Amino acid sequence: FLAHFPAPCLDMAAPSFLGLWILLLTGPLLPAIAFTQPQDTEFTFLLPAGRQECFYQAATRNNSMEVEYQVIGGAGLDVDFTLVNPRGTMLVAEYRKSDGVHTVEPTEDGDYMMCFDNSFSTISEKLIFFELIFDSQPGEEDTDNWSEMVAPEEMLDIKLEDIKEAIETMKTRLERSIHPQHR
Repeated sequence: FLAHFPAPCLDMAAPSFLGLWILLLTGPLLPAIAFTQPQDTEFTFLLPAGRQECFYQAATRNNSMEVEYQVIGGAGLDVDFTLVNPRGTMLVAEYRKSDGVHTVEPTEDGDYMMCFDNSFSTISEKLIFFELIFDSQPGEEDTDNWSEMVAPEEMLDIKLEDIKEAIETMKTRLERSIHPQHR
C-alpha cells in the first residue's frame, strides 16, 4: 500500500488536519493492514518545478526495504531526497542527486515517508522513477518458492510431464495446420 500526499509534506511533529482526518477514518482498519506483507512497488511521476512530493509506504518489523530512485527527465536530472522512519527520524537526506539506492534493515512497523524535492528549481519539472523492494529476513519461511518444498525426484517428474504436454500440444497443432493444406 503506497500512499501519496502532494507538497507541502506533512510535518512529522505537527500532523495536519487532513492527516488526522484520514487517521480517524481508517483507525479501525490499521491493525488489519499492519500485519500484511508489503508488496514491491514501482512508480514514475512528474515533479513540478518548485514543488515537493511525499510518498508513504507501510512496512512490517524485521524486513528489509530497499528504495531506489532515478531522475529520468528534466533539466539537470537532479532532485533532493529524504527518507524518514515511522518515528520521524531522518534516515537519508540527499541533495541534488540524479539517483540513489538505500536499504533499511531491519524495518520497524509503521509508515516510512519518502520525499522528492524540486523546490530549488524554478523552471524545470523532473520525471522521477522509484522502486520499493521488500525482502523477508533470513529465518522467515518463503512460501512462494514451492520448488524448495518438493523433493528433487518429484521436480524431475513435474518437468518431464510439462515437456510431454508441450510436445503433445505442438504435435496436435501441427496436425491441424497440415490437414487443411492437403485439401
